[in-house]
Amino acid sequence: MITDLRLQHFRSFSDASFELSSGVNIVVGPNASGKTNLLEAVLVLSRGSSYRAKDSELIQFNKPWSRIDGHCDNNTQRTIKIIAEPSPSKQYEIDGKTYKRLSMQGTLPIVLFEPNHLRLFAGGPDRRRDYLDDLLEQTTPNYGTIRRQYKRTLAQRNRLLKNSNPNQSQMFPWDVRLSQLGGQIVRARTDLTETINKDLSGLYKKLSNTKTKVSISYDHKWPVDRYETQLLKKLETSFDDDQLRGFTGNGPHREDLLINFDERPAQEVASRGEVRTAVLALKIIELKIIEKVRDATPLLLLDDVFSELDGKRRHALTDYLAPYQTFITTTDADIVTQHFTDDCNVIPLERKA
Repeated sequence: MITDLRLQHFRSFSDASFELSSGVNIVVGPNASGKTNLLEAVLVLSRGSSYRAKDSELIQFNKPWSRIDGHCDNNTQRTIKIIAEPSPSKQYEIDGKTYKRLSMQGTLPIVLFEPNHLRLFAGGPDRRRDYLDDLLEQTTPNYGTIRRQYKRTLAQRNRLLKNSNPNQSQMFPWDVRLSQLGGQIVRARTDLTETINKDLSGLYKKLSNTKTKVSISYDHKWPVDRYETQLLKKLETSFDDDQLRGFTGNGPHREDLLINFDERPAQEVASRGEVRTAVLALKIIELKIIEKVRDATPLLLLDDVFSELDGKRRHALTDYLAPYQTFITTTDADIVTQHFTDDCNVIPLERKA
């Protein structure tokens, strides 16, 4: 739990301080008042990075640095410093100790629910892959490192395909490394999907008051126990095609998370309300998974989604909020406060000049 927050040169905030409640914190204000920026600051302080911007974009316009300070309920002080000049850098401080990068153990467990998540099963698969990978970074030691190494290896292989005329012997070391990292990613994604699946259908039925069976599956191209060898073989046999395309056409960066309603694809049969209920169920399960694995209560950020849920789904969500420090952004506090019997901490913001 974060008890207070100070933002300096962060996004739209020049220097602002906030006292936070251990329960529900409602951030209210008109559009362009900085509501999402405040939630973003909580996220950056907790896990070290934003969900929507590069580090350099978090610094207020024409300022050389940005800083976030906060205290936790165990008297821990956390600071994030982002420097633009003379060279871009980021520094973390926890109780006076400095770190260049936060390990999983150095982060605060946190769950974000924002409007794009309501469209999790629409559009391309990259959003769904990121959903799994972001959760795995919070629950699987070293997964963040594996994820970054895979992206770097993939980028290097793609550069070779585009910018030179490599032969297969030159590509082989990159193919081996990509296959090794890809196998680790696919096994982690598959295990997580199976864990979510154990509770998804039952929770969906409870939230929707229907008998619809909802399930998710990770659509990997080869069996997980042979994924490395099969991917390596495919990278070798598709070398010519990859050269023509200019990018790597196989691997976990091309796979997808599928959702079915009564064993039929959600994109074909699910209504907008049914998809939102399924996403709500996923977020509740996400809370429980992180809480169990980390043995700590996550923070919950609801960025402009409360008003997009109907009354039944709002009530369903609030039933699960009691154990968590929660931050909710809204343009109308009355829409939110009517769903809580306990006092809420209302944080009013005004439109920035």
